[in-house]
Amino acid sequence: MTTDIRPTAPAASAAAQAAAVNSTTDAAARAAGRGRYRARKRAGTIVAWVGLSLLGVVFLYPFVWLVSASFKPRGEVFDNQLIPQTFTLDNYVQVWQEAPLALWLLNTLLVTVLAAVTVTLSSAMVAWGFAYFRFRGRGALFVLVLATMMLPGAVTMIPVFLIWNALGQVGTLTPLWAGNLFGSAFYIFLLRQFFLGLPRDLFEAARIDGASQWGVFWRIALPLTKPALAVVLVFEVQAVWTDLMRALIYLRDSDTFTVPRGLKSLVDAYGFGGEWHWEVIITASVITTVPLIIVFFLAQRKIIDGVASTGIKG
Repeated sequence: MTTDIRPTAPAASAAAQAAAVNSTTDAAARAAGRGRYRARKRAGTIVAWVGLSLLGVVFLYPFVWLVSASFKPRGEVFDNQLIPQTFTLDNYVQVWQEAPLALWLLNTLLVTVLAAVTVTLSSAMVAWGFAYFRFRGRGALFVLVLATMMLPGAVTMIPVFLIWNALGQVGTLTPLWAGNLFGSAFYIFLLRQFFLGLPRDLFEAARIDGASQWGVFWRIALPLTKPALAVVLVFEVQAVWTDLMRALIYLRDSDTFTVPRGLKSLVDAYGFGGEWHWEVIITASVITTVPLIIVFFLAQRKIIDGVASTGIKG
């Protein structure tokens, strides 16, 4: 004799109802959880945008103030109003009359182009050597190159000056860019890491096809590293364009002044200890800053791609 253990109809109905209630409760809980997650995510996004906006205002305010002051007459330069009460273009006319600004810009452009191109190519060649070739002592030599980054500029300032003085180049633009012919430790490290991320089989295949070592580097490796090269180029443009120390050391004649050295002479003449014509200095600063902003604006995509694709490898 067998016993029927199946639940009765009322019991089965109650179990189904309980299961349905539990399922509905679980779905409601999941929906509530998703709602809370979306709310937290939305709140986090708003907080991030507000924080970034505040930081943007903090960073942009000095330049906006500078541009605004360049359109003010002398008596209103420091009134701390972003919208000039008296709008004038006389400052831009006066600055071209008071200083050879066009010549300073031309000198700076020449030095910047030469320095950026030479340091990019020389650093790329050294970085390629460390990344591609296998030789004894490679690691120790690379560490030695990186160790030069630990030397303060003041340590080598006098020896380097004596070298250029012995070569008769003090007073010329040559010391401001020719040192880049030997590369930069930071750029060598940056480019080496990028080269290490490239597939080595590609270069070996090119060698099998008859390409020379120089051909592999120039025709294959360099085109593949355009983002990293753009980063190096822009970084060096910014460094050279704003370099005042070397200009103070090596430049003597105003005809050879670069923009930072020229602005220093304007500060001496019209700023502290001078005639207190700050509107002239401010206007010259705006004129000399705009080219650098344009360069960064045009190269921002390359900078982001280069930094994002350059990792710590090897």
